[in-house]
Amino acid sequence: MKSRWGWSVCAALFFGGATAVSADQPNIIIFYVDDLGWQDVEKLNDLDDPCPYETPNLIELAKLGMNFSQGYSPAPTCAPSRAAILSGQHPAQTRYTHVTAASIPKPRKDQEFQEPFLGAYFDLDHLTLADALRKNGYRTGHYGKWHTGLNASAYGFEFFNQTRGFHRGMGDRTKDFATADDRTYPLSKKRYPPVSEDFPKGIRYPYDELTEEALNFISDSKGEPFFLNLCHWMVHWPVLTRNGELLEYYCKKLGQPFPPKKGDMTLEGQQNPYFAAMVTSVDWSLGRVMDHLKATDDPRNPGKKLIETTYIFFTSDNGGAEIKGREIISDNFPLKHGKKYSDEGGIRVPLVVAGPGIPAGKESATMVNQLDFFPTILNLTATTIPTEAQAKLSGLDITPVLKGEASEVADEKGNKRNSLFWHFPHNKKRAAIRKGDFKLYRHFETEQYSLYRLYKNGELADLEEKVDLSGNPEFASVVEELSKELNRMLEETRAELPYRNPGFNGATLPSARLKTVSFGSGGTTAMLPLDPDGPKASEAWVLYHAKEDAGHGKGAKSTDFNKIGDPEIAYQVKVPASVGGGGHEITAPVPKEVDRVQFIVVDENRFCHFSPITRKP
Repeated sequence: MKSRWGWSVCAALFFGGATAVSADQPNIIIFYVDDLGWQDVEKLNDLDDPCPYETPNLIELAKLGMNFSQGYSPAPTCAPSRAAILSGQHPAQTRYTHVTAASIPKPRKDQEFQEPFLGAYFDLDHLTLADALRKNGYRTGHYGKWHTGLNASAYGFEFFNQTRGFHRGMGDRTKDFATADDRTYPLSKKRYPPVSEDFPKGIRYPYDELTEEALNFISDSKGEPFFLNLCHWMVHWPVLTRNGELLEYYCKKLGQPFPPKKGDMTLEGQQNPYFAAMVTSVDWSLGRVMDHLKATDDPRNPGKKLIETTYIFFTSDNGGAEIKGREIISDNFPLKHGKKYSDEGGIRVPLVVAGPGIPAGKESATMVNQLDFFPTILNLTATTIPTEAQAKLSGLDITPVLKGEASEVADEKGNKRNSLFWHFPHNKKRAAIRKGDFKLYRHFETEQYSLYRLYKNGELADLEEKVDLSGNPEFASVVEELSKELNRMLEETRAELPYRNPGFNGATLPSARLKTVSFGSGGTTAMLPLDPDGPKASEAWVLYHAKEDAGHGKGAKSTDFNKIGDPEIAYQVKVPASVGGGGHEITAPVPKEVDRVQFIVVDENRFCHFSPITRKP
């Protein structure tokens, strides 16, 4: 137990001093967890019953730095949040708002609206944090879940391994646990917390390739500053653990039999022992990283350990997932809903930052968003980017808040930020804005607004978002103010809103009628005429489909696109097409490497059409 926690006091001295490190380039670690809810961590954000999941290392990290009790993800789902941290740009601005699969939306005939099409991968033209730091002399490494298409090497990471680690499917989650002799997941010889009567010396953990690869990356960096993007696949479903000892510990703690009965876990609340084990396993990985930093000399700063020269940003990609099928995973109460929803349960996340110059053991109630990481890390590392790229950043530098120099986040002119917004034209098809005590939603399908007062003069009011105030005359001015600001933000970012469904059986407006795609001489141009008597096109794109020998064969999915060899062709992402002929003719060039094309057309009544995939002659 001492070896696990005993260094916290001296580490607090390392982190908490007022003097910055002598190196101009501190190391950066983003420790990113999948689907970890705001209420899924021990002590930090408890509002009702204490969270039963034990996260001692996260508690220690918070003691070394700052816990943000109002930390937010950029989106309520995985991929857009990851891309937002990577690019520093709001998902609305990059039009990367959900998990990508290059899938054509297929709304039902009774659905008036459809979600926007998302391409197979995040646009390669965006400058990434890894690009910027690598140019500034940093060694860049990504380990774990990627989920933005292609692979990490395409976005500035020199080293990467997208392994799932020990979070993989199991034949029988009630008994197929790792053993000391396991060839793939051998149990550690060393024991770690938690400690109990049944496990007085602690618990052994299965080998985790993800954690070990990350530690190797740190060790191999030697005299170079490093940026480690460590992204666990946990605590995303499937809900399981290879750690039989840890599962047994939680079964006893939660008053459940061990081994558990087969089938779904259906007890309400935070009663799933498998999920509890996953949360503590992620925390164990965090502890391994922190221990390694504490034990390792920094060759760039003689006499210092890496723990003294490294910033750690800990957070989650979105709010917690509460249920999958019949399995109850966890409970975000008192927050409303969870993953895939822009309610508080889907976007409010644990967020802790520790590092040199950050006073120890502080908590901030100011609103911060993971979009703030990019400009903050640029400042902390003295990294510069082109003015054009700087202007695209959606977040703000929170360094003054981190270092105790300010209590609120402000822009470079000193204007304090008092609002954040989210855009999710999927699922419930909503946008939301949080400003001060209030949160307002715009419902795209009905063009109605709803308003909730989360706080009253800084004190908790309706965090559960139960009482809609939009119809209360007393708050009419608040609805007007927030709706104007939200709509301005959507316009400024050129956010892609839900489109009308041309197959809707209750349509009252006419939609464009697509004719047949044809090709010009030599197949270098594709053309799509529209019926001249129908609505005009207002915007159009083309999707390129590669030849089967271009790196992915029959039956390939968008997740295989990292195998495509030609980076010059933007396969299955939207490429702007030309609208001519008075709005009734769409044209696009066709590279010789492209085998098939497909057009996306938005007409003047905002119906979105997809032409059939057409092969070149």
